[in-house]
Amino acid sequence: MKVKKYTAASMPEAMKKIRAELGEQAVILQSKTVYIGGFLGLFKKKLIEVVAAIDPNPMHEAVRPKELDLSNSRQSRPSPSLSVEKNSEESLKKELNELKEIVKQFSKVDQLSLDTYPEELKLPIIKLKKQEVADDLIKELKQFLLEKWKEEKGQVNEEMADQWSRGWLIEKIEPLQADQLLLSKKFINVIGPTGVGKTTTLAKMAAESVLEKNLKTAFITTDTYRIAAIEQLKTYADLLKVPVEVAYKPVDMKRAIERFKDYDVVYIDTAGRNYLEEQFVNELKAMVPFEKMKNYLVLSLTAKERDIHAVIDQFSTVPVHQFIFTKMDETTSRGTIVNMMCQYNKGVAFLANGQNVPDDLIQPDSKEMADIILGDHL
Repeated sequence: MKVKKYTAASMPEAMKKIRAELGEQAVILQSKTVYIGGFLGLFKKKLIEVVAAIDPNPMHEAVRPKELDLSNSRQSRPSPSLSVEKNSEESLKKELNELKEIVKQFSKVDQLSLDTYPEELKLPIIKLKKQEVADDLIKELKQFLLEKWKEEKGQVNEEMADQWSRGWLIEKIEPLQADQLLLSKKFINVIGPTGVGKTTTLAKMAAESVLEKNLKTAFITTDTYRIAAIEQLKTYADLLKVPVEVAYKPVDMKRAIERFKDYDVVYIDTAGRNYLEEQFVNELKAMVPFEKMKNYLVLSLTAKERDIHAVIDQFSTVPVHQFIFTKMDETTSRGTIVNMMCQYNKGVAFLANGQNVPDDLIQPDSKEMADIILGDHL
């Protein structure tokens, strides 16, 4: 077993040295970043240190000649040379088994810190960490990139790693983004906790229906707990020149639905309550016939992810079709978007990134989602 340590300016350069000296069958046991030289701890040079190994005498080549000798031998006991050969064979087997275990351990990305991760693959991982993407997704991407790196025999640059990462993310979320038909149902309902911007988001959606699609549009609100909420929606209705109905009780909701049955699209605003309390969810279910509607759960990206999980779990008995995330402009961390999508298998209908109606509303496709997480998205 031949084991040797190589130092180079980059991983491709190290791989070139290894292949030149050990050949294509060499196995990488370890790689890490090291710093050498400098003066008083300053101006050190950053290098890649790689430990590689090769078996100069493969087991099958060592065993085959002795097997021929044994087949022709009629001795009753093994000769000393055979005993030595047998011990050598067992020792070789042991070394190979140990080597396989070492390779297996270093192949587990979960055990690879960024210090030992190939330099060219680090940037997408750093971006996901910065965006606070869930650890299990980061580990999955690390494994994916490492496999691609192995396929390319280390001949990888940062641009390739970025393209692979975007492709991985797009493939992961694209099936969840397939349900982008906003008007697949006449009645569009937004639900969610207080303060997430449901009414403003609803107004942006309605403005697109009226101003861009010229659809016959109406509003219904069940938010009778705050006078200001009703007045806010009426202000938007006046600006868009569309009717609005206020539903105080279930019978009012039925009457409003009947009134607007011939409209193209009807947007329903619901009360913002503390939906960590189950009773408020039950009250909402008694008021709104969710089964007949397209339902969006509105969540703020400035909220704690633990609280977002709690809200989603409370609405588990409501047929939520997609998420809407608001206040994207108020945070630099957008990983929650992907985390919730992947954990709950739901797409994102809209992203709100400001207060301007109707402009600050994005209806993202999978590529735009990847840009938001892995690129510089305004």
